[in-house]
Amino acid sequence: RSVYDDQPNAHQKFMEKLDACIRNHDREIEKMCNFHHQGFVDAITELLKVRADAEKLKVQVTDTNRRLQDAGKEVIAQTEEIIRCRVQQRNITTVVEKLQLCLPVLEMYSKLKEQMSVKRYYSALKTMEQLENLYLPRVSQYRFCQIMIENLPKLREEIKEISMSDLKDFLESIRKHSDRIGETAMKQAQQQKTFSSALQKQNNVSYGRNVHLGRNRILESKNEITLKRTFEDEDEHEEEVLTAQDLVDFSPVYRCLHIYSVLGDGEIFENYYRKQRRKQARLVLQPQSSMHETVEGYRRYFSQIVGFFVVEDHILHVTQGLVTRTYTDELWNMALSKIIAVLRTHSSYCNDPDLVLELKNLIVVFADTLQGYGFPVNRLFDLLFEIRDQYNETLLKKWSGLFRDIFEADNYSPIPVANEEEYRIVISKFPFQDPELDKQSFPKKLPMSQSVPQIYMQVKEFIYASLKFSESLHRSSTEIDDMLRKSTNLLLTRTLSSCLQNLIKKPHIGLTELVQIIINTTHLEQACKYLEDFISNITNISQLTVHTARLYGLSTFKDARHAAEGEIYTKLNQKIDEFIQIADYDWTMSESDGRASGYLMDLINFLRSTFQVFTHLPGKVAQTACMSACQHLSMSLMQMLLDSELKQISMGAIQQFNLDVIQCELFASSEPVPGFQGDTLQLAFIDLRQLLDLFMVWDWSTYLADYGQATSKYLRVNPSTALTLLEKMKDSSKKNNIFAQFRKNDRDKQKLIETVVKQLRSLVNGMSQHT
Repeated sequence: RSVYDDQPNAHQKFMEKLDACIRNHDREIEKMCNFHHQGFVDAITELLKVRADAEKLKVQVTDTNRRLQDAGKEVIAQTEEIIRCRVQQRNITTVVEKLQLCLPVLEMYSKLKEQMSVKRYYSALKTMEQLENLYLPRVSQYRFCQIMIENLPKLREEIKEISMSDLKDFLESIRKHSDRIGETAMKQAQQQKTFSSALQKQNNVSYGRNVHLGRNRILESKNEITLKRTFEDEDEHEEEVLTAQDLVDFSPVYRCLHIYSVLGDGEIFENYYRKQRRKQARLVLQPQSSMHETVEGYRRYFSQIVGFFVVEDHILHVTQGLVTRTYTDELWNMALSKIIAVLRTHSSYCNDPDLVLELKNLIVVFADTLQGYGFPVNRLFDLLFEIRDQYNETLLKKWSGLFRDIFEADNYSPIPVANEEEYRIVISKFPFQDPELDKQSFPKKLPMSQSVPQIYMQVKEFIYASLKFSESLHRSSTEIDDMLRKSTNLLLTRTLSSCLQNLIKKPHIGLTELVQIIINTTHLEQACKYLEDFISNITNISQLTVHTARLYGLSTFKDARHAAEGEIYTKLNQKIDEFIQIADYDWTMSESDGRASGYLMDLINFLRSTFQVFTHLPGKVAQTACMSACQHLSMSLMQMLLDSELKQISMGAIQQFNLDVIQCELFASSEPVPGFQGDTLQLAFIDLRQLLDLFMVWDWSTYLADYGQATSKYLRVNPSTALTLLEKMKDSSKKNNIFAQFRKNDRDKQKLIETVVKQLRSLVNGMSQHT
C-alpha cells in the first residue's frame, strides 16, 4: 500500500527491493538445482538404459495385442450376438406385457360385437360400460383404442335405434293380437264364472227352476245338464289355459326399457311408450260403423279393448315405472267413457232382442274380465240397466208382432176338445178350471178361443226372455223379481193392451168376434194371479213381501173388455144404421100395408140372433148392449120422422110407421136378453110410442091441456117434435087432399089443426125464451 502513497521515491524504492528479492530467490533456486543435478543425471542415464528394454517390451506388447485381437474377434462376434438377443428378449417381454394389457380390451370388444350380432343389446351396453371405465383407460395410448372409443357412441345409438325398432314391432304386434289376447282373457273369465255359477246352482237347485203353474209342478231339468256340461268344458280347456305372455313376446319392452334406463333415457322411453299406447287406445276404442249389425262386431270390439288393458296390466306388474296405476286408471276412465258412449249409440240401433241379449252377455263378460284385472266397472253395470230398458222395448216390439199374429190366426170361436188328451193339452198351456165343464162328457167346448192359451204361453216366454237379461247382473232376487214384474206389467199394459185395442178397432172384427174377445179377456184376467205365482217361483220371492209389485193385468183386460163392449155397442148401432138406410117408406101412401116393413123385420131377426150369441157374456154387458141397440133404433126411427129432407108425411105413412114401432115394442117385450125387470126395455121406445099415439088418436086437446104436468099422458112428447111432424102432415094435406073429408064434413076441424099448430109454436117459442 505504501507504493501508492504519495511518499517521494516510493516507487523506486519498491522496484529496488523487488530486484533484491528476485536475486535472492534465483540464488536459492540455483542452490536447489545444484543439489539435485546429480540425481537428474542419474535418472537420464537410467532412462537411456531402459529405452532398449522399453522398445523390446513395446514389440512384445504389440505382438501380444495382435494375437489377442485375433483371438478375441470370435468372442466379440458372440458377445454382439448375445447383446442382440438380449435386446430382442427385452423387446419381446415388453410386447407381451403390452399385449396382456390389450387382450382383455380386444376380447371385450369382440364380446361386444358378438352380443350385438345376437341382439343381446342390454349385455352389450354393460360390456361398453366395462370397456370405457375399466379396460380402455389402461391402453388409451394406442390408436386402435381411440378407434374403439369413437365407435362406442355410435354403437349406443345403433342399439337405441334397434331397440326402438323392436319396440315399434312389438306395439304393432300387440295391436294385431290384442283381440286374440282379449278373447282368451274373456274365455278364461267366462269359464271361471260358469264354474262358480254351476257350483252355486248345485248348492241351490231351487234357483232357475222351470215352473208349471197350472198344476203347481216345478221341473228341475236344466241344472244337472248345465253343471255336467260346465265340468266337461272345464276338463277340455284345463290344459289350454293361455295368458298374455303365451300369445305375445314382451321381451322387446323389457329390453328397450333396460337399454334406455342404462343409457339414462328412461323417462324419454316411458313418455314415448305411453304416447304410443294412448294412440293405440284411441284406435281400439274407435268402433266399426257396422258393429251393431252382428254380435261378432261387438265381440271383436270388446276383445280388442280387453287385450289392450290386459297387456297394460301385465306391463304394470312386471316393469317398474314404465306404467303406473295412476296412468292405467286414467287411461281406463278415458276408455270407459268412450266405451259407454259407443255402446249407447250402437245399441240404440239394435232391434233384435237376441242381439241385445248377446250384447248384454258380452258386456257382462267384458266387465267381469276387466274387474278381475282390478279395473272398476260399476259404470258398465249402470249402462246395462239402460240397455235392459232397450232390451225390454225390443222384446215388447217382438211380442207385439207375436200377439198380432196370434190374433190374426185366431178363429174367435170356443176351443173344441174331442177327448181327455186334447183337454189336458189345453189346460197344460193355460190354467183353466171349470167344475161344471169337467162334468160334461166329451166332445165339449172350452169357452175361450185358441188365442188365450197361446197368449198366456207367450207371456210366460216373455218372462223367461226378460229373466235372461236379469241374470249375471249381480243383483239380488228381490231386484230381479221387481224387474220381471215391471217388464211384465209393460207387456200387459202397453203391448198386449195396444194389440187388443187395435184388434177391437179392426173393421173385419164383427160382433161374434167381439163377444169372444170379451170372453177371452175375462179368462186372461183370471189367469193373472197364476202369472204372479209363476214369477214368484222363478225368483223365490214371496208375493207377501212388502216391496213386491203387483201385475196390472186386471186393469189391462178390464180396459180391453170395456173397449170391446163399447165396440159391440158401436157395431150394433152401425148395423142398425145399415138396416135403417135400406128403409123405403112411401111417405105419401094413403093407407098402410097392414104389416110391418120388411127391413125392420130383418133388423129384428138380426138383433134376436145376435143377442143369442151374447149368452156367454156377463149379464150386464148383454143387457147394456140390448138397451143400447133399442135406444139407438128408437132414436134412428125418430130422426127418420123428423128428417129435414122429409117435407110431407101422410096419415097412411104414420100408420105404417106405427106398425113398425109396434114390432119393435114386441121385440123388446119378448126379453131378447134375460135380466130386464118389467117393461124396462120397452121404455126405449116410449118417446116414439107417445108421439105416434098422439097422432093416431089425434088427442091434441089432452096434450095441450096436460102439457107440463107430471101426470100427462104425452109427457115424453116434445112440442117442437110434435110441431115439426104436424107441419109435415099439414103440407101433405094441402097437396094430396089428405084432409078432404074433414073439409067436407067439418070445416072447423081444419081450423082446429091450424089452432093446434099456433099453440105448439107458442109453446116452442116460450121454451126458447125460457132457455
